Amino acid sequence: MIALLDDVVGLAKVAAASLDDAAAQASRAGVKAAGIVVDDAAVTPRYVVGFAANRELPIVARIAVGSIKNKLLYLLPAALVLSLVAPWLITPLLMLGGAFLCYEGAEKILEAIRPHGSGHGDAKTPVAGTPAELEEQRVKGAIQTDLILSAEIMAITLSTVAETTSSYWMQAFVLAIVGIGITVVVYGSVALIVKADDVGLSLANNDSPASSLLGLRGGDFPATGADRGLRSVTKAIGRGLVIGMPYFLKALAIVGTAAMLWVGGGIIIHGLEEFGLSAIGHFVHDIAEAVGSAISAISGLLTWFVGAAASGLFGLVIGALIIPLVHGVAMPALAKLRA
Repeated sequence: MIALLDDVVGLAKVAAASLDDAAAQASRAGVKAAGIVVDDAAVTPRYVVGFAANRELPIVARIAVGSIKNKLLYLLPAALVLSLVAPWLITPLLMLGGAFLCYEGAEKILEAIRPHGSGHGDAKTPVAGTPAELEEQRVKGAIQTDLILSAEIMAITLSTVAETTSSYWMQAFVLAIVGIGITVVVYGSVALIVKADDVGLSLANNDSPASSLLGLRGGDFPATGADRGLRSVTKAIGRGLVIGMPYFLKALAIVGTAAMLWVGGGIIIHGLEEFGLSAIGHFVHDIAEAVGSAISAISGLLTWFVGAAASGLFGLVIGALIIPLVHGVAMPALAKLRA
């Protein structure tokens, strides 16, 4: 019995260490996928624009379910097969995804400078139809867009996990954790974003005693001085939400674009290093270290920021070079194939 208990304790320690390792790998992969996550959270709210308020959360929920299916039913098995059959393809595919992120970031900047009515992730104007048909079109479009973003997330996760473990069960576990966790974070944030203005409007227009609104009192009691003070605060918060959400969405889109360029540029730089082309990576590292060492108090933060900024600028250059190839070669060729 003692020997059995000792074995059980040993197995528990191994399981706990494996869970800790999986959590650490999932965390690292999630950080690397930050640019895609922020961009996804910035893009998705556009798909519920124009629908009744009571349909916003159901639409977000349907897109989230589709995102989970994309990650777990299609992309996770494909990633595991790739890791088993052709692991040498992981880095080139990851660099291809990084180039796509750079293209998307550069395209968004070009769109902001010179609007031309395009852009990945925008909710396309649906054709005329019933509200149910329009909702179906929006949801399908969002899930198709999510498939691209989810593929990039899973590729980044697979590359991170493949560097630290050869266990396919561990890789599958970490991929599932990251896929589910990022979906919950993204679409939970989207749900909060799309309902924030409704909550703000409700608070701004509510004239009930604030203590009753907060659940501190019940019944029909006359408003006290404290009620009036709290009501002023809640109404001010509501007005702030209504006024501030459009600016928040714009700021989120800017952060998402910057993060896409940073992550995409960093992926390509790291991939080039794996193929023996380390000059750009060393250059970025040396600049970051030199600037960081100039101010020792915030050396770590400054080093990271300069490195991210340099990777982002490199990503912007790559994206700018890809744009004419896409618009001048790929899109005309695709149009001919469709014709």
